[in-house]
Amino acid sequence: MGATRGCQLLMALAALLVVLRGCAGQDVDGGGADSPEAAAGPTAPMEEKERAALYAAIESFVGKGWNGSGLYPDPCGWSPIQGVSCDLFNGLWYPTAISIGPVLDNSLQCAPDARFSPQLFDLRRLRTLSFYSCFPASNPTAIPTASWEKLSGSLETLEFRTNPGLTGAIPTSLGRLSALQSLVLVDNNLTGAIPAELGDLLKLRRLVASGNNWLSGPIPATLGNDHRHDELLILDLSKNLLIGSLPSSLGGLRGLLKMDLSDNLLHGSIPPELGELNNLTLLDLRNNSLTGGVPPFVQSMASLQDLLLSNNPLGGSLPSSGWEKMSSNLATLDLSNVGLSGAIPESMAALTGLRFMALDHNHLTGPVPSGLARMPRIAAMYLNGNNLTGALAFEAAFYERMGRRFASWDNPGLCYDVAAVDAAHAPAGVVVCKDLQEPARDGGEDEQERRKPEASSSLVASSACGLSDANAGGLWWPLLVVSSTVASTLLGSVLL
Repeated sequence: MGATRGCQLLMALAALLVVLRGCAGQDVDGGGADSPEAAAGPTAPMEEKERAALYAAIESFVGKGWNGSGLYPDPCGWSPIQGVSCDLFNGLWYPTAISIGPVLDNSLQCAPDARFSPQLFDLRRLRTLSFYSCFPASNPTAIPTASWEKLSGSLETLEFRTNPGLTGAIPTSLGRLSALQSLVLVDNNLTGAIPAELGDLLKLRRLVASGNNWLSGPIPATLGNDHRHDELLILDLSKNLLIGSLPSSLGGLRGLLKMDLSDNLLHGSIPPELGELNNLTLLDLRNNSLTGGVPPFVQSMASLQDLLLSNNPLGGSLPSSGWEKMSSNLATLDLSNVGLSGAIPESMAALTGLRFMALDHNHLTGPVPSGLARMPRIAAMYLNGNNLTGALAFEAAFYERMGRRFASWDNPGLCYDVAAVDAAHAPAGVVVCKDLQEPARDGGEDEQERRKPEASSSLVASSACGLSDANAGGLWWPLLVVSSTVASTLLGSVLL
């Protein structure tokens, strides 16, 4: 009886298996879920007008031979375009970001005759628009002056980077982009003044218009708009031909983290209102014509990490006290070639977080404070090209650790104690103290004079901060160099 029941059970299971196999076969033959049609699915929903505007806008940049509808029939779905991003709104796809330029191997790249198409402004949900190395010098092109208001409620990021052929003025109509948060105009050939209308961009968090060579005129006072409050975080107008004085209204940018106005033609004193920028970490005013001395209010800017004022005829002397207020954060102090006179105050040894100090090529006098060698994080110190006197009171371990990153040559009255420092680690270009009174024998050249480096450590524009030496008269962006390579590498590591 039990064997019979067991056989019946096995036969039932076998019959069930045959039925299941038959169902599976019918599913495959009938176009099941694993068929190509099912895998591809229906075309993603997108308005035909939006799709046509996208194709036309891209074609105007990459060239007429670009077959968008054939290559990318579903640009926001199963056939995406590199550099184009989309989002769903009310069940429909809309392009929200377009990035054109050789960023990746398969990125959209501009044709030699690239131009702006009116259809670009029909992409009503566009949030990000970026052009990198799109307009060469052989294709001079201006930023459109009209139709930006069509994107006023959506566009948040607008960038033009490294476009030698991007010429003409910055359109005042960009001030109508009320949703704009980031405006980047870097290494182009833009001319004219910075529009005061940019002060109307109340949501702007980053304004970078550097390296445009011919951008001129004053810095608009409207950039310090009282209604902006804490929105603007980065202001970089470096490497242009900006003139005039620094607007005191910039002190109203209370949320500002970085201000770079280096490599321009700015003059006048540094306004005390900048002392109200309590969140500022970088103040770079190098390579201008600023006067009025080192402003004492900078010592109250507790968040400041990089203070770069070199190559300005500031004059005056170093504050004798107050440096302890900056002890925890200040990492870079660049006061090279600013016309300083007087002594180096001992109180500067309180800068316990300092890694880079440049006081070279000034008119400083008196002894070098011994406490400077005890700053725990100091990695480079340049005191060369002054009138410092007396014996260097640093220990041998300091010279051994610093090497060529300590520069004190071109100080005729400075010497070192041979009993404290062996010849292998003696400061370059500095004589032994007894040699200050004893003339060189037989008219021979002193050993330290023979070891004096040929290169100067004067600070010029820093490639580490994104700047170049385009304005040789004058950082982000070549630095103090014992050799230019050593010093540029050093400042790059400090600022990064």
